[in-house]
Amino acid sequence: MSLFEAFWHLFEFVYPALAMGLLCAAGAKGLWRKELSGTPWWRLAGAVALAGIAVLTIGLAVFGRDGRMLSYAALVIVSAVVLWFAGLRAAPHQKAVALRQEPPLGR
Repeated sequence: MSLFEAFWHLFEFVYPALAMGLLCAAGAKGLWRKELSGTPWWRLAGAVALAGIAVLTIGLAVFGRDGRMLSYAALVIVSAVVLWFAGLRAAPHQKAVALRQEPPLGR
């Protein structure tokens, strides 16, 4: 296998996780614009993509091959959980910090 083929083989392995990260981040920022205003899209996309790569790697180790439907189902579930944890769960804390940092109304 040449270096070019190895690159494409690795890219095609991680592509579902990268695509899921970008699509989930874009969808979440569109649906929960107000709640996720303090969370950058790259943080959401990166967290989902890294968790997805980990899930696909574990699926490869457990099943011995890539592309099993159970691996992709786990990718969807883990993406939703990570998106909630990285974005929506952090939102109340960020609002509380923002409220404490606002200047008094008299100024």
